[in-house]
Amino acid sequence: MPVGNRHLPSVGGCFDASATRLIYCVLFTVALSGCVAAPGMKMSRPPSVAIAPDASGTAETQSPVPMTNIDLALIRKLRQADTGNNSARESLIGAPGPYKIGVGDVLQITVWDHPELAAALGAPAQSSVRPADAPAGFIVDEGGNLVFPYAGRIHVAGLRPDQVQSMLAGAFGKAFRDPQVTVRIASFRSQRIDVEGEVHTPGTQPINDIPMTLSDAISRAGGFSATADQSHVVLQRKSVSTVIDMSGARGEKIDLSQIVLKDGDVLRIPSRDEFGVFVMGEVNKPITAIPRNTGTLSLSEALAQAGSLNTNSADAGQLYVIRGSLDGVPQVFHLDASSPVAMVLANEFPLEPKDIVYVDGNGLVRLSRVLSLLLPAINAGLTAAIVTK
Repeated sequence: MPVGNRHLPSVGGCFDASATRLIYCVLFTVALSGCVAAPGMKMSRPPSVAIAPDASGTAETQSPVPMTNIDLALIRKLRQADTGNNSARESLIGAPGPYKIGVGDVLQITVWDHPELAAALGAPAQSSVRPADAPAGFIVDEGGNLVFPYAGRIHVAGLRPDQVQSMLAGAFGKAFRDPQVTVRIASFRSQRIDVEGEVHTPGTQPINDIPMTLSDAISRAGGFSATADQSHVVLQRKSVSTVIDMSGARGEKIDLSQIVLKDGDVLRIPSRDEFGVFVMGEVNKPITAIPRNTGTLSLSEALAQAGSLNTNSADAGQLYVIRGSLDGVPQVFHLDASSPVAMVLANEFPLEPKDIVYVDGNGLVRLSRVLSLLLPAINAGLTAAIVTK
């Protein structure tokens, strides 16, 4: 609008510029406040876990979760508390006893100077014998008995070979003068253990007159496979399962040969995959970190398997280890890894199976994510305003 030689600025142009600035200010304010509700996970301070809905059913009752800073004092405390499962392991230690004859065993009985009794052993074995075939001899029946000429039916289950030998010599004394008898076990078939899991040749192993120790059973099964977790070897005896840390026992110089296996024992060697640790958040490669064959895994090793922290998005000062389950009390451990020196603590902090390692994102990343969600709507609104004008 001309006034003399001057022109006043357009009211519409001033309004458009002011409105645009106002829109950007409002959107920037919204973006900053939206960082609180940015997409993705964020560790709350103090941490809590939902336990039940409230009376109205609109919210959940929260239970606080204790948070502990990872420092030298905590690591010393964890080392002192790591005493292992010594009491359970000691309950398995015992002196081996002599082999007792059982149902299914095959006995070879020789009466010297009486070759006519050799026919009682049966025909000699053929050249092609099946593995399941019993060798020539006397098989202990289901009642624990065997039948021998001039001795009749005698009960031998639960006896040692020398005891059976004395019984037969006494029985033969009625028919022969000063009989000389030898009794040996030709085939051990009454006692066995099972080895399953991460060994090279899992299966059933018979127990013979040489006591079978824990180390013997692993050796006869071909040794541990590459994926075996030697710290969680499970020995099931009847209805009781005991976890044995074989790698830790070797480190403590404990003689595993003192653990003698018994008939019916089941030895299970689990895979390391069963005891992984979940690494998530702002890392380069979220992954389930696998412990070493000794069962140990430190915080630094888990981060290394995940490709370390993402330098573009991670807040190194917000590194957390979440531990616990619904059956116990959850715990949260916090490590300020802003300085590389903090990796000394991470290298000494032991992780447990099913732990969760979480790396929080920094504030700039949260702002960027909020803006990436708002900018398409802003551009569409501005475009529509320009087109309308």
